[in-house]
Amino acid sequence: MSHVSIEAVTRVFESAGGQRTQALLPVDCTVRDNDFLTILGPSGCGKSTLLRIVAGLEQASSGRVLLDGVPVQGPGAERGMVFQSYTLFPWLSIEQNIRFGLRERGLPEAQQKERAAHFIAQVGLRGFEQHFPRQLSGGMQQRTAIARALANDPKILLMDEPFGALDHQTRALMQELLLGIQEAERKTVLFVTHDIDEAIFMANRVAVFSARPGRIKTDLAVDLPYPRHYRAKTSAAFIALKARLTEEIRAEAMAAGWH
Repeated sequence: MSHVSIEAVTRVFESAGGQRTQALLPVDCTVRDNDFLTILGPSGCGKSTLLRIVAGLEQASSGRVLLDGVPVQGPGAERGMVFQSYTLFPWLSIEQNIRFGLRERGLPEAQQKERAAHFIAQVGLRGFEQHFPRQLSGGMQQRTAIARALANDPKILLMDEPFGALDHQTRALMQELLLGIQEAERKTVLFVTHDIDEAIFMANRVAVFSARPGRIKTDLAVDLPYPRHYRAKTSAAFIALKARLTEEIRAEAMAAGWH
């Protein structure tokens, strides 16, 4: 069964003065088990809005999202969300941040510690368990946020430009780290980005959004072998796909008024 079915989802925002802004035209998309789908598009096109609807953090104006055939009504533990900002609790240690959701669910402390230790190792943070977020670099904080999301064993990982605030080298390393974890943990991932290289490198599918009001205008398979390595970015297949997507995004940026 498909993990996620997005069926004719729209979103209209209304201002206090009654002005209506259409953020999403009807969006239809099926995300299969173990897909890594990147959602690519110009700024303000509705990518993050769609992700928040899948997460249950916003309501669609019409249409619906199904998870394993069950309508999404709100947030749930089966969906793990990672934002661009690190959203860690500054008063908790790294281990305590990662254990937070497990504690809220009432897991025994021994199990909490075991799962936290596993994902601390997965994201390369052994030795930093008792540090606080302010003592870590941005990349290490985001690794903590990813470990916290994974520790709850969600079926789906929802990621909203999670590497957007990182420097280029750290971002590249985080991309490879996440792909390795996704392969090991066999998670389904929806990943929002405006970076074309990142969209291609991470995904087995890229959904290209139009300018606002957003809709999926193109859904492309990425035929690059796994495991991915940074050298894949120099391959002929990668360069050809990047050229096509660059033209797609450029056309939408022009349509949005960028000249």
